Amino acid sequence: MNFGYFSYPQPANEPVLNYAPNSAEKINLKKALAELKSQEIDIPMYIGSKEVRTGKKVAIHPPHETKHILGYFNAGDESHAKQAIDAALAAKASWENMSWENRAAIFLKAADLLATKYRGFINAATMLGQSKNAYQAEIDASCELIDFLRFNVHFLSEIYKQQPVSSPGMHNRMEWRALEGFVLAVTPFNFTAIGGNLPTSAAMCGNVVVWKPANTQIYSAQMFMRILKEAGLPDGVINLVYVDGPTIGKVCFSHKDFAGVHFTGSTGVFNTMWKTIGENMNIYKSYPRIVGETGGKDFVIAHKSADVDTVVTALLRGAFEYQGQKCSAASRAYIPSNIAAQVKKKLIAGVESMKMGTTEDFTNFINAVIDEKSFNNIKSYIDKAKRSKVASILVGGKCDSKEGWFVQPTIIETTDPKFATMCEEIFGPVLTIYIYPANDFEKTLALVDTTSPYALTGAVISNDRYATDLATAKLRHSAGNFYINDKPTGAVVGQQPFGGARGSGTNDKAGSMINLYRWLSARTIKETFNAATDYRYAFLQEA
Repeated sequence: MNFGYFSYPQPANEPVLNYAPNSAEKINLKKALAELKSQEIDIPMYIGSKEVRTGKKVAIHPPHETKHILGYFNAGDESHAKQAIDAALAAKASWENMSWENRAAIFLKAADLLATKYRGFINAATMLGQSKNAYQAEIDASCELIDFLRFNVHFLSEIYKQQPVSSPGMHNRMEWRALEGFVLAVTPFNFTAIGGNLPTSAAMCGNVVVWKPANTQIYSAQMFMRILKEAGLPDGVINLVYVDGPTIGKVCFSHKDFAGVHFTGSTGVFNTMWKTIGENMNIYKSYPRIVGETGGKDFVIAHKSADVDTVVTALLRGAFEYQGQKCSAASRAYIPSNIAAQVKKKLIAGVESMKMGTTEDFTNFINAVIDEKSFNNIKSYIDKAKRSKVASILVGGKCDSKEGWFVQPTIIETTDPKFATMCEEIFGPVLTIYIYPANDFEKTLALVDTTSPYALTGAVISNDRYATDLATAKLRHSAGNFYINDKPTGAVVGQQPFGGARGSGTNDKAGSMINLYRWLSARTIKETFNAATDYRYAFLQEA
């Protein structure tokens, strides 16, 4: 029995540690790196109460050191996807009926474990498994994931407070139910925080989840799963499986209890999911919730009044942090002719100053791209630019796969604003710039708006407020996250809710209440205290 209403005030964002020389966090992180790298672990799937090992072992290598083995994950098949659904549905009744304060406590404890005991390990796992430098791992695997957990508890408590008004003689209330069935979470390689948020945001709302991470993120995913279990997450609430995409889709999308999918990944995969779900609508108990954040071809447009150093810094950080493997990474830039020469000179100098290598060397700004497939795809775009008559490589362009999947930060200049690298998602450290006549700002805004099918992030850099206002209006539908005088990356939970529209997804804004509403099903309950006893209304009487 409850004897009080429990409130979860808005938290502060988790402070980002700076890993200065000889700092406690740097010493701790280096110890964690050494410990993880010194062992080969056998990674099971987590289905219900079982750690499932299939014997079909797949090696995990650091992208920056492909000869080293961190461990092996046990690959699953169709039978394991079915077992995960069964385990989730078996846990559903107990989980959705658990009191909110006890559900919330699990995720708050997980956030606390991440902030303290496991901070070094979740960062080290992300550095080794996904080739992120210490700072990129800190803002992702620690700070953003902690923020997702804490802010989502706060946001959900605020939703639960939302209740309808009541008239005399009655009382109305709103019950915020979990969805009827299970939720599938499909998560990408590039953010440990996304890998953690997609299953937990749905679970927090009382749902049970089948979680399929990208194979290239399993190393950090399994560590977060272990943290959730230590925090008290009951068996079967989140089931972590390593099954290939087509198989997990086949099993989940053909199940009558499929209630929704929480997805981050490619636009093509999401489109296929949507089509399959639509074709199977006659199977389901309810209309499934389809929530997805997909591709991006994110832009920066500078106005002729822009500060050169602001433009250069926004592009160097926005395009090349984490090797450009952020959905929000700057990949096309529009530079006015009056500052183009200065911008290009400083961009070239900036790239030439960047060190590239392993994540264990903290002086490296650039590390490896995620795998061979990505390496080959990025290289193909660079080679296309080298062969083109309308494009040239300003700096970078070298690709080396001897020790790891290394692609040098590359800046392409093109005279064709519709050149392939201005239009197509590359997902690597490649930035293409187009120089436009300084007085054609408004015309160039139209070009920005129509070049790409995506609309995830974008930025305008300007010291002219009329130009800023014009860009904000003209690019209203071009980006779900729009930045003024900043890079188009680095959204913070609670500060810049993240998501885009058009070909970039459903814009359900991770890191806000908007996303959590998608994992809830409201029931309105009206109770009448003075019940009617006659069907006749007063208007029926004439006298």
